[in-house]
Amino acid sequence: MNKKEDMEDLRKVIDETAVTIDSVLAGQETDLEFHESGTVCFVGKGIVRIKGLPNVRSEELVRFPGGKLGIALNLEPDEVAVILLDKRSGIEAGQAVSRTGRVVDVPVSDGLLGRVVDAKGMPLDGGGAIPESERLPIERPAPSIMDRLPVTVPLQTGIQAIDALIPIGRGQRELIIGDRHTGKTAIAVDAIINQFDKDVICVYCAMEQRGSAVAGVIDNLRRHGVMEKCIVVVASGDDPLGVRFTAPYAATSMAEYFMEKGRDVLIVYDDLTRHARAYRELSLLLRRPPAREAYPGDIFYIHSRLLERSTRLTEELGGGSLTALPIVETEAQNMSAYIPTNLISITDGQVYLSPKLFQEGVMPAVDVGRSVSRVGGKAQLPAYKAVAGDLRLSYSQFEELETFSRFGTNLEEETRRALERGRRVRETLKQAQFRTRAVPEQIAVLLGVTRGYFDSLRIPDITAAKRQVEKEIENHLPELCRGILAGKELTEQDLQAISERIENVLDLDLNEENDADA
Repeated sequence: MNKKEDMEDLRKVIDETAVTIDSVLAGQETDLEFHESGTVCFVGKGIVRIKGLPNVRSEELVRFPGGKLGIALNLEPDEVAVILLDKRSGIEAGQAVSRTGRVVDVPVSDGLLGRVVDAKGMPLDGGGAIPESERLPIERPAPSIMDRLPVTVPLQTGIQAIDALIPIGRGQRELIIGDRHTGKTAIAVDAIINQFDKDVICVYCAMEQRGSAVAGVIDNLRRHGVMEKCIVVVASGDDPLGVRFTAPYAATSMAEYFMEKGRDVLIVYDDLTRHARAYRELSLLLRRPPAREAYPGDIFYIHSRLLERSTRLTEELGGGSLTALPIVETEAQNMSAYIPTNLISITDGQVYLSPKLFQEGVMPAVDVGRSVSRVGGKAQLPAYKAVAGDLRLSYSQFEELETFSRFGTNLEEETRRALERGRRVRETLKQAQFRTRAVPEQIAVLLGVTRGYFDSLRIPDITAAKRQVEKEIENHLPELCRGILAGKELTEQDLQAISERIENVLDLDLNEENDADA
């Protein structure tokens, strides 16, 4: 009996315990989380190979011990190749790696304006944390054809040789190409500086540039009062390969944030030659099959998917625009090299800078004959067509004529006049850095040289005459200047009014010279 009673007491205790456990479990809420991890099996220069992570996605962020991040780029059957976004110090074989479930993104907000950041959106200027309103992936699909408008609104660079002969429109992709030390960055910086009184946001992306060169660009932007509406994204040569590769995509996402808010944005990639080399190094480390000049087969796609994001959006999407000025470096003026050829075929034209002109002191060293804008006059103010409609063709003919004239001494009078006019056109197109010109000033100078008003001047005197003409137009024809900026087509009366002001300037100069001689 005692044994039977003991068994019954035990059952009661068990039942009471079970009820207690059930009541406790019923009051508990548990969230199950899926956690997938792998193991580091190889650490190289800028890359890591991982065993495991069978469900990781392409370009997904993975996290290493210490919070360091990488991008899953090669998804192979037995391992995953990751490019590092942080220094590899502290990462060793055998460590656990986990998925994050998200792709690479950057913080975007109005707080980026006036700041210098890296490709991850972290500040480099010592100005404190940047408030972020949202994050955007660095890889985003380009707007569809139906979401794009034709490029018809001009983007004035303030550089007369470009605005008059190779016009750039908002939403266009215009390549700046040339050998080293021919002024490629100078043209891009001048284009940014010329937006100081225009509602255009500017993004400058420096890739593997010298620290002193980037500091010089930032200093120039600050001195000319445009830094407050600029973002500078820097990826130095000391940064990991992943940062150098993702920098232009991150800068483009920052620019798209403003474009999608209806703003006009100008972005400069300085330069994509170095970006291509970084991707080639990355691909070789990942053991991807090399193609021409050891570049991977998808190098064209790498740049096309970047530059195709530049466009002008429809009014339904806000009407914003993103204009791209990619820079590419040539060697020994070889425009038919692999990367320059790729980028020429992607962009809507190129501004070619000639080392020969640079050495001769023609600044900016724009070779008009080898430069082209595939948008052309569609993105140019009507006033230019009235004074420089055939200037591009005649100037190119002058350059050819000048070359051949060196082999002969007896030239016809008509040929001599054409050469003298061409030399004066070239002199008017010369322009010092940071001396951007307003559109009305450009129109007046172009009218003066194309209609022969400068033919009587000595070439050394043309620079002074240009400055006087610019001041004369600004001071005496303010209504006409405003009309030119508003897109007015110049009538014969308008041209006559400008001509009278030019004649007035030249008469004053002549009178002053006569007085000096007396």
